[in-house]
Amino acid sequence: MPAQAHRRKGLDWSQIPYFNLVKHLTPACPNVYSISQFHHTTPYSKTHTGEKYTDPFKLGWRDLKGLYEDIRKVLLISTTELKEMSEYYFDVKGKRATALIAGMIHTASLVHDDVTDDASSRKGKHKIWGEKKAVLAGDLILSVVSIAGAQIGNATDISILTQVIEDLVCGEFLQLGSKENENERFAQYLEKTFKNTASLIASSGKAVSVLGCPDPVVHEIGYQYGKNVGIAFQLIDDVLDFTSCSNIGKPTSADVNLGLATGPVLSACQQFPEMNAMIMRWFSLPGDVDRAPQYVLQTDGVQQTTYLAQQYCCEAVREISKLPPSPERDALIQLSEIVLTRHK
Repeated sequence: MPAQAHRRKGLDWSQIPYFNLVKHLTPACPNVYSISQFHHTTPYSKTHTGEKYTDPFKLGWRDLKGLYEDIRKVLLISTTELKEMSEYYFDVKGKRATALIAGMIHTASLVHDDVTDDASSRKGKHKIWGEKKAVLAGDLILSVVSIAGAQIGNATDISILTQVIEDLVCGEFLQLGSKENENERFAQYLEKTFKNTASLIASSGKAVSVLGCPDPVVHEIGYQYGKNVGIAFQLIDDVLDFTSCSNIGKPTSADVNLGLATGPVLSACQQFPEMNAMIMRWFSLPGDVDRAPQYVLQTDGVQQTTYLAQQYCCEAVREISKLPPSPERDALIQLSEIVLTRHK
């Protein structure tokens, strides 16, 4: 939940029903349906500056294109099987465009996540080594993260990045339980979303700014931008679980199959109270997994979750717009719109 909205309204999450929650947040963003329109209302509007569209991926490609090989180099292992396994997990299109340490933390979390979820595939690749070896592969990647972090030589940066690992573990523990109260359940969902997804992006943004700028205000901007974009990214991911088929690398309603209640499901409970019992039993009875998506698609749960993601992206744009005009800043604004409009 954007912090400014809470301070301004003095709200208590647990006292606000879900539908009222998004209504209370509306003043935080003048136009939740178009980040680009919001951008045009800022002092740094492209309308006023005449700047062209800045592609965030093209802008960062020069710096990021060598990271894939850097990751492979630091994962040079003498044990043949471990070397093969570590390379396997980084042989997925898109991994090279990830910062070295953040990319390894992210991948280690995916490896361990597949084990805890008992998943047979990740991004289209099938599990071939079994649980024990997969756990060891994830541990190996995290050990290399420790070595790479030490080589940075900046204690503050190391502390920021290692906090991500703690958050990932705490997020998994949050996912193991569910609150009976609907409002507490939704607050827990947002907290889990931050720890499992947004913490990595927020901390990476802060860590980079610490290395490049001594101003703590800039550090906080980097953190808040990453936090809000990260939460929005996961909210849209949860929406795509009900609106997309195979192009996101996992089957539709995969989260429900795992017993997880995400934003669209929690919203649907407002109109179908019987879903509360399904959530508490982790969709474990025959027919639960089939009925839950049907209920969701009969409500505006997808729209409400998308709406909330737009709120977070607006907050991200507000934060990053505090920085002076630059191609990099504009690319990050464009990235927030890409997060909202992605289909995979």
